[in-house]
Amino acid sequence: MWDYTEKVLEHFYNPQNQGAIADTDEPGIAIVYGEVGSIACGDALRLHLKIEIESDRILDSRFQTFGCTSAIASSSALTELIKGLTLDEALNISNHDIANFLGGLPEAKMHCSVMGQEALEAAIFKYRGIEVEVHEEDEGALVCTCFGVSDNRIRRVVIENNLTTVEQVTNYVKAGGGCGSCLVDIEDILAAVAEERAAMPAKLAAEIAIAQETTQPRALTNVQKITLIQQVLSEEVRPVLMADGGDVELYDVDGDRVQVLLKGACGSCESSTATLKIAIEARLRERVLPNLVVEAVS
Repeated sequence: MWDYTEKVLEHFYNPQNQGAIADTDEPGIAIVYGEVGSIACGDALRLHLKIEIESDRILDSRFQTFGCTSAIASSSALTELIKGLTLDEALNISNHDIANFLGGLPEAKMHCSVMGQEALEAAIFKYRGIEVEVHEEDEGALVCTCFGVSDNRIRRVVIENNLTTVEQVTNYVKAGGGCGSCLVDIEDILAAVAEERAAMPAKLAAEIAIAQETTQPRALTNVQKITLIQQVLSEEVRPVLMADGGDVELYDVDGDRVQVLLKGACGSCESSTATLKIAIEARLRERVLPNLVVEAVS
């Protein structure tokens, strides 16, 4: 006997939004449905959505399901959860949101909440023209032939629900709950996901290091620094000084110290210090490196 919450029993005995939505060709409105599972496997759900096209919002939602108490309650809960949401907001509804809405589900019945999440995705994908048959989840190899569960679907439910045992996988997607011939394959998937999780911190650290390296400018070599200083002096500083009868020549570069020769009018001008700091040093700091110090040599 399953230990159901009062909310589960409430939605089982009095399911909300049960039935289909008829397409009345109402302007600006789309009717679509998504379905998962099969009656042959014991669980099936068809979820109907009424969508306002302009706002991409779900105006109404109804369901038809074949299944147990949890399947009916989960379907009813899902329709209550998604009414009024945009499609993008609805895609954020997880199977745990459905279970939490009901005050929890027995772990062996969590596959009912997963079925609701998958039916919602199937309906939205169909509306958006994404063929469910080519959705990434369905491209994987079939692992559980009894319930038609692929390896990608098992990987997804393991990752999203942090599952660690075959029994949990069976509870969430029913894989392994039939003949049992796929139990070893499920264990392999669990081991692979666990290995990926263990390697994730080192992988993230490496990716962050690479990203930081590519976003930070590489330090200039001495040759690059001198070349750039010479270029700025020639192209941006000298023309200004020469217009007033002065000139400047690069004498030496020692670390961040830039030594220059002030020539012509600049060499004897009372404002040579201002020229040195404002016209030359400020420009070099802006165009080359912010910590350069310019000094005049005689």
